[in-house]
Amino acid sequence: MNSAWRRIIKKRRKKELTLQYEETELTVNKQELSPDLKENLKTIIEVLGNSSDLMIREFKIGNPPMTKAALLAINGLSDTESIGSFIIERLMSDGYHTENGSLKQPRELFTYIKENILTIMGVKDVTDWNTLVHNLLSGQSILLIEGLVQAIACSVQGGELRTISEPTIEPSVRGPKESFVEALVTNTALVRHRIKSPNLRVETIQLGEITRTDVSIIYVKGIVNDKLLTEVKERLGKIKVDEITGSNTIEEWISDDIWTPWPTIFITERPDVVTGNLLEGRIAIFVDGTPIPLILPATWIQFFQTAEDYYTNWHMTSFLRLLRVGGFLITLLGPSLFIAFLSYHPELIPTPLLVSLSAQRHGIPFPVFIEALLMEFTFEVLREAGVRMPRPIGQAVSIVGALVLGQAAVEAGIVSSAMVIVVAGTAIASFTMPHVQMTDTTRLLRFIMMMLAASFGLYGIGLGVIVLVAHTCSIRSFGIPYLAPFAPLMFADWKDTIIRFPKPFLSKRPRLLNQTKIIRTGTTQNLGPSQKKGQIKENESKRDSNET
Repeated sequence: MNSAWRRIIKKRRKKELTLQYEETELTVNKQELSPDLKENLKTIIEVLGNSSDLMIREFKIGNPPMTKAALLAINGLSDTESIGSFIIERLMSDGYHTENGSLKQPRELFTYIKENILTIMGVKDVTDWNTLVHNLLSGQSILLIEGLVQAIACSVQGGELRTISEPTIEPSVRGPKESFVEALVTNTALVRHRIKSPNLRVETIQLGEITRTDVSIIYVKGIVNDKLLTEVKERLGKIKVDEITGSNTIEEWISDDIWTPWPTIFITERPDVVTGNLLEGRIAIFVDGTPIPLILPATWIQFFQTAEDYYTNWHMTSFLRLLRVGGFLITLLGPSLFIAFLSYHPELIPTPLLVSLSAQRHGIPFPVFIEALLMEFTFEVLREAGVRMPRPIGQAVSIVGALVLGQAAVEAGIVSSAMVIVVAGTAIASFTMPHVQMTDTTRLLRFIMMMLAASFGLYGIGLGVIVLVAHTCSIRSFGIPYLAPFAPLMFADWKDTIIRFPKPFLSKRPRLLNQTKIIRTGTTQNLGPSQKKGQIKENESKRDSNET
């Protein structure tokens, strides 16, 4: 019996292997290039399937007798102006094909072109077809010369790219007005612009058997934990998929626990947020074609902090963070508490309020839970419709739809006015959370808490909170406890959590992220009034001594 099962499983695995994607084999017997230019051009056309976006420019270089050459590029991926100005125009000029009346040999001509003719920054040799095809599809221009078994790859990437614009999902009043774009080179430059240190390291790898997407790992050497860096590289190296279409694909592959509803990897569109996290010892992962990088490891309290917190006074920042945590609790427990009090614990409601609520519910045909579920579902539909519809009318439809449906439902006696107020207040409270990852998770958990409240009342809500806290305590993000610094308790790191202390007190980095380079600001002190007066007197005495 066991042998029969083994044969079935073996046959199924063999069938699955035959269904896997295999890269198209090159139509040449050898991987090396041919000295015949026509044969090389024929090969590249066959490999790319005679694609219409393949640009081939054949020309001759040097003085008579001239040498044949060809330039290859992909339309839309390469900058045609740079190709014409810095490559073709330079190559077709006279005066370098002969030297002292003697004809240059192909190898000498190849070296001479690289060292004296091409004015492109990135120039490298290509000797095999796999490298040639990859460089060509990456936006580089390939120069082939008659009689040579190697080519020159020129970095002339270009094409239509989106310009740097203002952040849309993380706006800021006093902070920078820059956000990442889809170009990987531009995104890394935005980070490099803010951290002008040689210790900022950018390591690029390729993931995806078909897409071969460029993925960059950015960190600050000397601050990042070496164990964390090794773990990230190992997890990325284990990704074996056909396509990497965005940062979300990598997020689901490298997360510690993909079954938890909590987000364990932080995302952002702001370069200043990435900079601040890098200087704390975290690692950023950028994916080419995606304006949203990944930041890891992430902690729970991190999703209630914004870039605006560090551009405003610490008093206001602390108040806003408390407000966001309060909005999170209202979003998670607001409807469930309303259901529990009305269904199981009406004695806990003040008598005048209970009488008013009972009068409003007179004639309502549904129980409280069904009424809340109906309203919450309707609001989620309106929210999704507002997001998916065209921007000019999406917001108007969501607002008008909510007002019209809510008023019509109350007048028709389907729901009570109090339920509309609770659902609307919950929706408004959900918008106080600055990061969409935490907002989406809370929206899902809210329905679970509503079911527990409808089944067991306050006892069900208490049980759900206990299970949720226990589950959250068990989560780790790349080895870092998700509830740090609250669990485990680390009071030294509480200065920048729910309450933000003034900047002079934030002199240490989070201990769990970086165990070696803890000190951030050295002996920085706050220049209070007494220090300022002493400093003024010292400056005046120095000035008097200099005048004397």
